[in-house]
Amino acid sequence: MKSVFRVTVRGQFINLSDEARRYLVKAQAEHDLFVSAYTPEGTFSYDERILFFNMRYEVHADSEEKAQASSLVEAESFLQTMGFTHKPLKATAVDVSQIWNSPSEVTRDN
Repeated sequence: MKSVFRVTVRGQFINLSDEARRYLVKAQAEHDLFVSAYTPEGTFSYDERILFFNMRYEVHADSEEKAQASSLVEAESFLQTMGFTHKPLKATAVDVSQIWNSPSEVTRDN
């Protein structure tokens, strides 16, 4: 049975070309972290200094490992297509279908 995973792929830009940097500066408002969401096609956001970025994916997969692997492939493809050079990527995943199936617990600080 497939689960729904929210996968975040994180990375750091390196040695960006002048063209890539100009594009990122111009498009920065469209890629703000506060307007990003977990989507099947992925949402790309980055910090104001254009150093770090993340991509958020919603993935249906049999396991966390498969969700992470497919998200890393998608992220690499996107970054290569856009000409954004980067350090190695890291992916983390949360199985949201487990959250939906778990009873809610509220913790209160007294």
